Amino acid sequence: MAISKELLSLLLLVFYLSSIASSSFSDPDSDSDLTNELVSLRSNSESGVIHLDDHGISKFLISSPTPRPYSILVFFDATQLHSKTELRLQELRREFGLVSATFLANNNGSDLNKLFFCEIEFSRSQSSFQRFGVNALPHIRLVTGSTSKLSDESGQMDQSDFARLAESMAEFVEQRTKLTVGPIQRPPFLSKAQISVIVAMIVIATPFVIKRILKGETLLHDHRLWLSGAIFIYFFSVAGTMHNIIRKMPMFLQDRNDPNKLVFFYQGSGMQLGAEGFAVGFLYTVVGLLLAFVTNVLVRVRNLNVQRLVMLVALVVSSWAVKQVVYLDNWKTGYGIHAYWPSSWQ
Repeated sequence: MAISKELLSLLLLVFYLSSIASSSFSDPDSDSDLTNELVSLRSNSESGVIHLDDHGISKFLISSPTPRPYSILVFFDATQLHSKTELRLQELRREFGLVSATFLANNNGSDLNKLFFCEIEFSRSQSSFQRFGVNALPHIRLVTGSTSKLSDESGQMDQSDFARLAESMAEFVEQRTKLTVGPIQRPPFLSKAQISVIVAMIVIATPFVIKRILKGETLLHDHRLWLSGAIFIYFFSVAGTMHNIIRKMPMFLQDRNDPNKLVFFYQGSGMQLGAEGFAVGFLYTVVGLLLAFVTNVLVRVRNLNVQRLVMLVALVVSSWAVKQVVYLDNWKTGYGIHAYWPSSWQ
């Protein structure tokens, strides 16, 4: 009876061990299988960034038990927000791809499979956004092998670190993972083929350019080019174009009361639309061109009657333009401007 109990215990032990072994070999989502699948997905991407959806997040992060043999750096994207330039999502996504490509170029062996660069898009992975607790973009988060809760924000990259783009992302990865990314490898501005074509065109055009320079027939010798450039710079200056570029001001706004209408002039001193600057700049340019015409062209006309008529038209148009500028300034800011007519005329 004792021998039968020992045999029974031995059989149960062998059956238990064999079941564990068979389950481990037949599990398709084992650590090595998941890593190999991530490597396969990465090889299909030009920059090495893997596109994941809800199923991929569940497979590689949620269903995979900790500790995982790999870490995942996730870039959160939303296609519908690409039109908002202040978020810089497309630019940050390109920089994220540069970091991934640099990491692949500077690493090999086991370190290469310890970190994977992935992205998820909101329209196809809304539940993943909720699991991570992401409610604002841009957002980059590192999920290490020991991270068990996706809502853990300890792996989030600070918003202030996005200023230096790829360099900041690389420093974040190196500090958190202790892996080496290396100097960012940015693609050249021009390819070798483009450089070759440009050099060939320069070599061919050089004799013709030298010949035209010696004859004084280049664009730099054309007074009309300098005149057009001076007018453009004048308009660029008086229209407040530099202010619009620095502040990234829109040309117009949508009317809050009627979405079908556009607002080109904003009443209030705290904001200036691009259309306002161009309108005032146009009026200033008209006055400037009339003044230049009167002082440089009209004085050469010998007919006095023509001079007087053109002078009268120039004064009327200039007065109207200045009056419009004064009116717009008063309407926008509320500040009154002293009349330019003599007080005895009023």
